Amino acid sequence: MGKARGFLEFDRQVPSYAPVETRLKHFKEFSFNLDEQQLKDQGARCMDCGIPFCHTGCPVNNNIPDWNDLVYQGDWKEALNTLHSTNNFPEFTGKICPAPCEESCVLNLEDTPVAIKTIESAIIEKAWRNGWIQPQRSEYKTDKTVAIVGSGPAGLAAAQQLARAGHSVTVFERQEAAGGLLRFGIPDFKLEKKIIDRRISQMLAEGVEFKTNINIGVDIPAQDLVNNYDAVILAGGSEQPRDLPLANRELSGIHFAMDFLRSNTRKIQGLTKPNETVISAEGQHVVVIGGGDTGSDCIGTSARHGAASITQLEIMPKPPEKEDKLMVWPEWANKMRTSTSQQEGCERLFSVATKEFVGENGKLTAVKCIKVEWTQSDSGQWQMNEVAGSEFELKADLITLAMGFVHPVHKGMLNELGVAYDGSNNVAASTEGDKAYYSSLDKVFSAGDMRRGQSLVVWAIREGRQCARSVDAYLMGESELPR
Repeated sequence: MGKARGFLEFDRQVPSYAPVETRLKHFKEFSFNLDEQQLKDQGARCMDCGIPFCHTGCPVNNNIPDWNDLVYQGDWKEALNTLHSTNNFPEFTGKICPAPCEESCVLNLEDTPVAIKTIESAIIEKAWRNGWIQPQRSEYKTDKTVAIVGSGPAGLAAAQQLARAGHSVTVFERQEAAGGLLRFGIPDFKLEKKIIDRRISQMLAEGVEFKTNINIGVDIPAQDLVNNYDAVILAGGSEQPRDLPLANRELSGIHFAMDFLRSNTRKIQGLTKPNETVISAEGQHVVVIGGGDTGSDCIGTSARHGAASITQLEIMPKPPEKEDKLMVWPEWANKMRTSTSQQEGCERLFSVATKEFVGENGKLTAVKCIKVEWTQSDSGQWQMNEVAGSEFELKADLITLAMGFVHPVHKGMLNELGVAYDGSNNVAASTEGDKAYYSSLDKVFSAGDMRRGQSLVVWAIREGRQCARSVDAYLMGESELPR
């Protein structure tokens, strides 16, 4: 804990943001950090709650009260060690995690949770500034080799853990640079790519080899990895997007959200090829279909392009402004949340279904919608019904489909290997027992979104770490890596 009565003495403080009119002029991060004394005060707010629900609210089970207290005491180096003991990449989670730990904080019963995410981010950034983060090279090398397919957070976490255990690790990435959706899906105003680059540099110094521009199952037969390495980890993403096959779906101007976001991040990073089309929302009437984080990223990107208007459609009802704490705490609550991108200017419409795309000469011009209402049966099942006479039309030059992802792409690597799928068409693998993260194939493992489906970065890091332990035990007969 921090200070015994710190939660009574200090109010919750989190970083402030640059004004909207300022931050829309660039794609850089735009938050202002707290100073060191403010951060110590926030650490002091961590109370002696008895049962730290934040531990289980956090997917990597961060030792949150420990490093809150260490920051309060001014022992930043030990706070870093505690933070790294459960999380390889707190600079990622400290910036883009939705902070389920704060939702489960006891002080959240009063809507004033400890600023956990803010403190986490401050610890890791202070460590980088002061040069405390150095390569951790293994003192010995095994003769075991591991191939990891996918360089997102799951693949990176597994790679770093296994390299530190002494194995020779090679990470294969089909894009030009490592990072997965951290690099190509998340806009720079949420995560500048230099944050990824510095960690990749550390991993290179630790012996991890990265092979980019290689699409396993296309450029190299997937079976070659199985034949040539002692273990293989499938750590790609869940990248098969959910489509909306309505009338006139083929019109120009309708894009999957990730295609739109990837096009922009590639341009920002200077990776756009001469013949590559960059999707721009400049001067366009933009409609974002889908109310989640990906849709929010499309809003922020469109606003920075200079869109004429932005409308976000959500098929689900508008959430309550405030949750019933006694019913849902410490679980993640369904309540109205507004992202910084949504604050930058968009109209949000709830309980709206899309009916048809409209266009002229092959180009999108509008989208037809209808209002819906949701009813619950006696058995608890929810049913959607269209509201008669509620049809309306929105002008649209650009539509992004941000309705999530259904499963990993099967064509290519996964189908070639013949790996078994679970009921959701993800790679089948358990997370518990002696065969944790084992796929249906000998010496082939899977972790992250490819195994669990679309999820959070923090879940990917957890699974990458746990999968690494299973692989290490498989290769060596036992493992000292953390579970």
